[in-house]
Amino acid sequence: MVSYIVRRISVAIPLLLCITFVTFGLMHLAPGGVSAVFIGARVRREEDRMAIIKHYGLDQPFHARYARWLGLMLRGDFGHSLVYRRPALEMIAERIPATLQLTIPAILVSVLVAIPIGVLAAIRPYSLADTLSTFLAFLFVSTPPFFLGLVAMLVLSVHLGWLPISGMSTFGLQDPSWWRVVGDRLRHLVIPSGIVLGLGYTAGLIRYVRGSMLEVIRQDYIRTARAKGLRGRVVVWVHALRNSLLTVVTVLGLWVPFILSGAMIAETISAWPGMGRLAVTAVFQRDYPLVMATLLMSATLTVLGSLLADLCYGILDPRIRYA
Repeated sequence: MVSYIVRRISVAIPLLLCITFVTFGLMHLAPGGVSAVFIGARVRREEDRMAIIKHYGLDQPFHARYARWLGLMLRGDFGHSLVYRRPALEMIAERIPATLQLTIPAILVSVLVAIPIGVLAAIRPYSLADTLSTFLAFLFVSTPPFFLGLVAMLVLSVHLGWLPISGMSTFGLQDPSWWRVVGDRLRHLVIPSGIVLGLGYTAGLIRYVRGSMLEVIRQDYIRTARAKGLRGRVVVWVHALRNSLLTVVTVLGLWVPFILSGAMIAETISAWPGMGRLAVTAVFQRDYPLVMATLLMSATLTVLGSLLADLCYGILDPRIRYA
């Protein structure tokens, strides 16, 4: 198992370095050039412009700038925002709690709902329940999340007035007791977390679980377990489900970056003050240090999610571990 972990990590580290190189290169190939953004239109004196260029190392070749930036990243210095004049890492850290409140409930509810529905659809293929779940899954997978959010806002917030249209909390809440605050936060979570994120996550995961379960229950060892007299519930939920979870682990590993930075659409249309909205704002403002910091964090989480999925493979399936 140790050698398996070492092999996975030895692949993840070069991949992460390649991602940092591509990210840095794309930012410096952006229209207008990085120099114009760093200097700004308000700097008119030539000596001031040259001082800024020298301070940020913009007069150095590309490989030297990349090495300097990578060294600062490894020391935890993600640079300063050009717009807000604050450390980029500090701004990201402030937005992480809000994003976690949005994404973690969506993922947990999706897993708890999708696995039972996917299993039941697989053990009763082409039944009414399977047909209905498949239709709804394809419907929500193919519908753009922003469209779901806008329709939900129009119906549930504007016309019916059941839910708040945007934000994280109600301004000027009269009763500040903890249960009122929690209830108000849950009402604000319904559209961005439950509808924009949750429906898409659940629909996609149902399809993965159903397909994987259909493949597993046709294996010889499942037929052998049934022939030995094991109850159908034990065969499905104990023996078949474990092997079908390999596909679920892959999906959950790819969802790791979405826990922090993947809720851009939901946060933007709902005015949720999270990390995804911060990244979108930074792109429109051409705040390159902040954009690079958010991209690097998202890429790191993607690699870590893939690494965690590989490690879970080794735990769930010993054949992978000793291959």
